[in-house]
Amino acid sequence: MIKEGDLVKMNILFFLTPKTDVAYLYDDYTIAQALETIWTSNYTALPMINREGKYIGTVTEGDFLWGLLDQHDINADNIHVKKVGELTRKVLHKPVSVSAKMEDLLTTAKDQNFVPVVDDNKVFIGIVTRKDILQYCYDAMEGKTQIQQRA
Repeated sequence: MIKEGDLVKMNILFFLTPKTDVAYLYDDYTIAQALETIWTSNYTALPMINREGKYIGTVTEGDFLWGLLDQHDINADNIHVKKVGELTRKVLHKPVSVSAKMEDLLTTAKDQNFVPVVDDNKVFIGIVTRKDILQYCYDAMEGKTQIQQRA
């Protein structure tokens, strides 16, 4: 059973899906490459990083749609040239630092389906999904798992 304060004593790394297991975009991908990546990933939003690995933001299917509707310079003729990093993103998906408190993660996760996690140099290291947090809480309430304490 979850006791008050147990979850906040945990470490963000407990919930982390590492970058190697996450679909993401590079900001220098063309719109066509980014659309292909998001299509094959079966997700509606993907983290975007630069070639140095730093988190830039999250791109959603809606960003592509709004980009096509609002930015008349995006069309079938230039999607193989225009970069995804040039798209205006409608929603700011905030990352958390790997050293952040669990309270910060939980506050951010309540408003985002996933939370990008960065190291102290702002390099993207993975994500924490709201689904994983909720599943862990459900399992703990059902007695299927024990709350893990930080070492």
